[in-house]
Amino acid sequence: MSTPTIESVELDITGMTCASCAARIEKKLNKLDGVQASVNYATERALVTFPKPVSIDELIQTVESAGYGAALPEPEAEPVDHAAVLLRRLLWAAAFGVPVILLAMVPAWQFPGWQWVSLVLTIPVYTWAAWPFHRSTLVNARHRATTMDTLISLGTTAAFGWSIYALLFTDAGRLGYTHEFEFSLMRGHGQAAVYFEAVVGIVVFLLLGRYLEARSKNAAGEALRSLLHLAATEARVIVDGNERLVPIEQLAVGDEFVVRPGEKVATDGVIVTGASAVDNALVTGESVPVEVGPGDAVIGATINTTGRIVVRATKVGRDTQLAQIARLVTEAQAGKASVQALADRISAVFVPVVIGLAVLTGITWLVLGEGIAFAAAAAVAVVIIACPCALGLATPTALLVGTGRGAQLGIVIRGAQSLERARHLDVIVLDKTGTVTTGEMAVVGVQAADGVDEAELLAYAGAAESASGHPVAQAIAAHAGSRLAVEALTDTPGAGITATVAGREVRVGRPAWVEGDTICAPDTDSEAQTASIASLERKSSQGSAEQGQQAPTTATQVAVAWGGRLRGTIAVADTVKPTSAEAVRQFRALGLTPILLTGDNRAAAHAVAAEVGIDEVIAEVLPADKVAKVRELQQSGRAVAMVGDGVNDSAALAQADLGIALGSGTDAAIEAADLTLMQPDLRLAADAIRLSRATLRIINSNLFWAFGYNVAAIPLAALGLLNPMIAGAAMAFSSVFVVLNSLRLRGFRARSVSTGVTR
Repeated sequence: MSTPTIESVELDITGMTCASCAARIEKKLNKLDGVQASVNYATERALVTFPKPVSIDELIQTVESAGYGAALPEPEAEPVDHAAVLLRRLLWAAAFGVPVILLAMVPAWQFPGWQWVSLVLTIPVYTWAAWPFHRSTLVNARHRATTMDTLISLGTTAAFGWSIYALLFTDAGRLGYTHEFEFSLMRGHGQAAVYFEAVVGIVVFLLLGRYLEARSKNAAGEALRSLLHLAATEARVIVDGNERLVPIEQLAVGDEFVVRPGEKVATDGVIVTGASAVDNALVTGESVPVEVGPGDAVIGATINTTGRIVVRATKVGRDTQLAQIARLVTEAQAGKASVQALADRISAVFVPVVIGLAVLTGITWLVLGEGIAFAAAAAVAVVIIACPCALGLATPTALLVGTGRGAQLGIVIRGAQSLERARHLDVIVLDKTGTVTTGEMAVVGVQAADGVDEAELLAYAGAAESASGHPVAQAIAAHAGSRLAVEALTDTPGAGITATVAGREVRVGRPAWVEGDTICAPDTDSEAQTASIASLERKSSQGSAEQGQQAPTTATQVAVAWGGRLRGTIAVADTVKPTSAEAVRQFRALGLTPILLTGDNRAAAHAVAAEVGIDEVIAEVLPADKVAKVRELQQSGRAVAMVGDGVNDSAALAQADLGIALGSGTDAAIEAADLTLMQPDLRLAADAIRLSRATLRIINSNLFWAFGYNVAAIPLAALGLLNPMIAGAAMAFSSVFVVLNSLRLRGFRARSVSTGVTR
């Protein structure tokens, strides 16, 4: 029997008003066979994976059957500005409600009939301004469900209904009636009491909290929206030798397009002709423009600063690096950490428990001999104070801000679970080539024999190597930049090249091959020749260090000879990135033990490890062995982070507790990782771990506040120590606190250099 195809889709969800709503929708969707859904209240989206027999229409109908709306996102549609809608209701509620609150709080202003004026002013607040709360309550009641809005609607309805009863059937309705405003409920209130100020106060404070929540969502999503708006809208495509301006949607892989100075690169591609400096800051965070020329890759949405370049498109649309970043950020913000799942489950059962507790509070006070007004007010206070706004916002707002800040710094966080794993890490495993080192061969030392000029040595060697495609030869040719003409060339595979350069026969290659009899004059002392090569090799390897340059790791020695004699040696190596040693120090400061894991030989691995300060080295391992080594570390009780960039690292990245891929690496590595670094700088991995831990600290403090607030406040309300209006204000403040606490992550600073300068 064939396995059903698994698909995934994002749905825009409407009608949610709290985390309980999200939990209910999630539960409904997950009841469908094979469906796994994660509903995020903060982003108002559902991320759903489902087998092929289930249709998207069925998913939408399931959400609608729960009393909410669902639809596929429309990329071109402008998002609804919920903050603006809430602001209108808030201003309406404040305009009518503030006079009611002032009249209740200042007895001197209570003119004859003030309570009837308060009723008139309260009606539009209770009906229109508070309508979203009532509507949500009615929708959920039809499905025999309760949400946070149920508490709000019941609380305001109880206060409003009791106040009308008091006006009609007690002394509270007479024209000369006054009452003192109190911050606590005292026994003996009697039945003649109105609570219009509680109704409007609750609505105003709650709408203010909802408005700030909506604004926080907008602020937290700025990084993602800015990414989506970075892309160019048009491209200058070359058609039959002429430039033609076309919409970006018409650009195809293989098309060649022109980018003039000051313009955005239309899409990912490779430069065909021209040279320039490209500003990658908006995408990768690099502060200095990068010099590029023919053959160099460029990223869509970056800025061409100087020269005119022609680029051949290699990726378009959803396949571009910018689109991938945006997609990963979206997925991260749609995911939920286990702490959020716990909060959602608690919210789902919290509401009916609180309603039961409120009823019990009222009955208990009546049994104890208190009046109906006091018992009802205490019950209302319990309902209002218990609203789990802060609980529902504790995790999603922190995740939104944390992932958004990461995107700004060039750290793409794939999912909320990644943040949790970063908390317990104690080992970080580093791939060598392309991660700790540059992954590109470069000349690291030149040593000319006595009587030979270094420039001359490089000119002849560079000319001879310019025709070879070997990485070592290309490194020498690029370093030399020779303009000497090559008249003839013979390539000896595995050994080197013999070329006629400017009339001289030049041999460049392995020292053992170069020192052969065919190159040495008959009277040459072979032992002296060998000793000379060995001496030059040592001097060449030390050359860059003596000049204060980056020291090489284990260099490949290339000998150069002409005229029957050795003329010098050139050391070529994959050099260590200048930031790797500082990154290792930062890992140690975070409490992580760095381990170098590589398929390279032991000598090269230990040389690199010694250079950057790593004590533990695992070398000469195959890709499958990398997975085994990571698993072995995990089985020993260690939580492992893995940093890599190649296809051979992808399995190990997936196996690790936290996989970190370099954005300059392969697609396989990026797909397997939990975090992606848009710059090939290991220090960014340390920043990623610091950001993850900072986000978790914010989540934990948010949850502590939310849980602690409800646990402490509900008993106070049940004991009759909180006025319903003050309870509403305090509940709204808890939500504002959570939002503001989460927004602190926007100030997270990434360390850029060892001197402590941050950005």
